[in-house]
Amino acid sequence: MADVRRLLYASPNGDRWSLCRGEDAAGVFVLHEPNGPSGGAASRVEVGRFLLDGRAGPEHRELLRLIGSLVGETDAAAPAEGRTVPEPGAAAAEPSPE
Repeated sequence: MADVRRLLYASPNGDRWSLCRGEDAAGVFVLHEPNGPSGGAASRVEVGRFLLDGRAGPEHRELLRLIGSLVGETDAAAPAEGRTVPEPGAAAAEPSPE
């Protein structure tokens, strides 16, 4: 099976970043394809390393936006069988004063 990819961001200078999944579903990475004139080779970066590398470019913001959108999906919010979900607001509740 070929890599499955989703374009995250294409810069005005022609660089492209895509979120990709290889044959192993756990093998998720970001593929950076530099623009043609730069002559650079494409590079694969593990998602965690990509987000932790200290940059906050538009390609990073777009990956975070995509991840955030997954949290809001109705199917993803449904509890798995046998697990309970806290009441709305309970996860962010502050401890009661003593």
